[in-house]
Amino acid sequence: YQRRVRGSICLGEMKRKSTDTMATRTPFVGGNWKMNGSLESCQTLCTMLNEGAVDGIDVVVAPATLHLLAVKNMITNEGVAIAAQNIHCEGKGAFTGETSPDMLVDAAIPWTLLGHSERRHVFGETDELMAKKAAAGQERGLGLILCIGEQQEERNSNKTMDVCAAQLEAFRSGVSDWSKVVIAYEPVWAIGTGLVATPEIAQDTHAQIRQWLAENVSPEVAAATRIIYGGSANGENSAGLISRPDIDGFLVGGASLKPDFMKIVGNTRESLKSKL
Repeated sequence: YQRRVRGSICLGEMKRKSTDTMATRTPFVGGNWKMNGSLESCQTLCTMLNEGAVDGIDVVVAPATLHLLAVKNMITNEGVAIAAQNIHCEGKGAFTGETSPDMLVDAAIPWTLLGHSERRHVFGETDELMAKKAAAGQERGLGLILCIGEQQEERNSNKTMDVCAAQLEAFRSGVSDWSKVVIAYEPVWAIGTGLVATPEIAQDTHAQIRQWLAENVSPEVAAATRIIYGGSANGENSAGLISRPDIDGFLVGGASLKPDFMKIVGNTRESLKSKL
């Protein structure tokens, strides 16, 4: 993916700009609890989060919809925020089983995930729908964690950035305020499989995503937007990943349900020293 950035900024210049400004991007660690947990296990996780050191970074956890308000009330650590795992593109109506963005605002839930691979590949959500959901979230002032990523056969066919660019373009049409956006690059082949992109692979794709933002939105948005990695991140591999200049944090799945999550948080906080 080697097209020139709009204007006179090339990939090499974009990398230098990213390196110059990465210290101003607050690292972000998200925990996607998916369809897991009970009220009892949520309390255990919230106790872990309440007792953990999270200063210097943003930590956001996404419990199942039924547990959103309970978890919100259990969290006492001001450095931890709550996200929904999905929203509908309409505020209300006959949409059985959906979560309204208006309801999140009413409940003071500030974030939501959008476009997770399970929503795309298990439930058939399309790029067109992603655009509508992003617009709905932005209209309500919600923070958006926008998920993109390729499947194994697409990576093997050298189509990683083609896939990511199409998904980004759909989101772009619904986004007006990029300061409320975090992009989560999640190679589908690494989600829940135990496989993980090497720091070199992840960094290369993150840099290309940042280049896409520079070309299609603005160099300023590209430099400021946090791009986080998801795909079997854990306490062991997260230190190597977060050391890379274009990796600004993580969206964690299975490990977010374990004490290992705080190791990822710790590694991310530690990275602040080397990225300053």
